[in-house]
Amino acid sequence: MDTIVNKVSQSGLAEIDLETFYDEATREIYDIKEQLFMGLMLKEKEFRDFIKSNDWSKYAGKHVAIICSADAIVPTWAYMLVANKLSGVAKSFVFGDLNVLEFSLFKEKIDGINLDDYKDQRVVVKGCSKKPVPVSAYVYLTEKLTPIVKSIMYGEPCSTVPVYKRA
Repeated sequence: MDTIVNKVSQSGLAEIDLETFYDEATREIYDIKEQLFMGLMLKEKEFRDFIKSNDWSKYAGKHVAIICSADAIVPTWAYMLVANKLSGVAKSFVFGDLNVLEFSLFKEKIDGINLDDYKDQRVVVKGCSKKPVPVSAYVYLTEKLTPIVKSIMYGEPCSTVPVYKRA
């Protein structure tokens, strides 16, 4: 009787599954547009009053994207005031839309990888995730891995697409 051999496990491939980096906390948008006078401008006194009286606890434990969706000039200090109120309340926050927020979350996890673990390795970056992994995360991971690995492949260990191979 023939023995079944798992050639994938014996291949010496290192696997990275970005889906495991997904943070389950709620994502939320904070839009300064709601505080604009006539949808056009920010009045400092009214905005500062709002900042003081707003219930910021609704952002507790959430990841927040700070934006202004209106075509208005918003002074930088306004975003800084919002960031100050979210600090210590929100799990994290960024200036930008949900795509910027998502990349920021994955970038933080990728930056936490011990790259020495992948030095001179053949790496498979797993694809086909059930959770939303932005393309930007795959691109950033490729940037980090390329200088140190022998090769990068995308997909599943049994069926990969070559991305990079050291000369």
